[in-house]
Amino acid sequence: MPFVFFLILIILIATLGFWKTLGAILGAAAMVVLLIFLAVLAILIGGLWMMRR
Repeated sequence: MPFVFFLILIILIATLGFWKTLGAILGAAAMVVLLIFLAVLAILIGGLWMMRR
């Protein structure tokens, strides 16, 4: 399975160029981190809201 990801990465670099591919990968990783952060924040706010009621 890692070979498939490596192959897709090579195809992306060949078609888009190195810097655009790097930006896309870093942007996707940042979006995943932001999604996890927002989910944890929503759970915390929901927990605090439930405890106050």
